Amino acid sequence: MGNVTPTITDLLHREQENLARFRRALRREDQVVFDSMFTAAYKHRAAAAHAGHLLPFETFLLSMQLENHKETLRLREEVESLRRRLERLEGGDA
Repeated sequence: MGNVTPTITDLLHREQENLARFRRALRREDQVVFDSMFTAAYKHRAAAAHAGHLLPFETFLLSMQLENHKETLRLREEVESLRRRLERLEGGDA
C-alpha cells in the first residue's frame, strides 16, 4: 500500500494532540477558551484544505482569528444598535 496523505482533519487532530500538555498547563478557564479556539478551526476545515501554500497550523490560526473577528464585528454592531436605541430614548425624553 502507498502512503496516505493526511486530511486536514487529521492534521488538526494532530496539532491538538501536540498541544495537549500545553493545554493541561493552562488554568481551567483558559482551557475552555483554548478548546473554543480549536472548535473555531474545525468550522473552517473545508476552506483550510484549499490553503495549500500555508502550513496547516497557520491555516488553523487564521481560522481561529476569523471566528474571533466575526464575533468582534457582531459585538460592535450590537453596541452600535444599543447606542442608537439609547439616543432615541434620550431624544424622546427631551
